[in-house]
Amino acid sequence: GLKEAKDLVDGAPSTVKEGLAKDEAESLKKTLEEAGAEVELK
Repeated sequence: GLKEAKDLVDGAPSTVKEGLAKDEAESLKKTLEEAGAEVELK
């Protein structure tokens, strides 16, 4: 909910997902960037 979203924003930068295949990671990166996030894949 709202509290979880606020905690995520206040704790930035943070890991959103781990252990994804490269194509899954690229897809998620695109989605997050379209929503205004800055994304770094490691």
